[in-house]
Amino acid sequence: MSKVRGPALYRLVPSKTLFMLCDVQEKFKPAIPLLSSLIENTTKLLAAGKVFQVPLLVTEQYPERLGKTVCELDIKHACANISKTMFSMLVEPVRKSMTDIFGGKPKTVVLFGLETHVCVEQTAFDLVNDGIDVWLVADCCASRLNQDRDLALERLRHIGCNIATSESVIFNLLGDKNNKSFKEITPLVKKISADMQLCRVSKN
Repeated sequence: MSKVRGPALYRLVPSKTLFMLCDVQEKFKPAIPLLSSLIENTTKLLAAGKVFQVPLLVTEQYPERLGKTVCELDIKHACANISKTMFSMLVEPVRKSMTDIFGGKPKTVVLFGLETHVCVEQTAFDLVNDGIDVWLVADCCASRLNQDRDLALERLRHIGCNIATSESVIFNLLGDKNNKSFKEITPLVKKISADMQLCRVSKN
């Protein structure tokens, strides 16, 4: 009997995982209604990533016009912060950084940021086409309209992305109460995540 492999059949391993933060920039603040909630959840996820020593890559879309990454997010530990004009994050400097970090490609990318139906979606397409497993962090993704975000998440689910939340990712990386990082992670997950008004999963 052949072994069936899918997004639900593997666990996140810190040493084989890459966090990718997509274009959460200052000029989006007045345009994204849920941005403050996204920032709150992303702050928690980034802090957990530092504890687990998961490498982080950050991009900024045309920062000359859209500004730098929002000041509330601590990205000082990022392996690279790359400016781009292409909507996908998979520009050549990002690919080079992946190779430098992993000696090739990561097994899994945990992807989050703005806007879900544009830059995040196109990044996920490219990652899937490159044979990389993708976890989309739904409560750390947003668009100007929630319907654009929700429909994008549904499309990405259909192509094999694992749609998760920040807490799901954190606990998956933790794996065990006896993990040496448990005491550092506990304060991060003690407070409930901010509500991102996600729609219910389609039954189809």
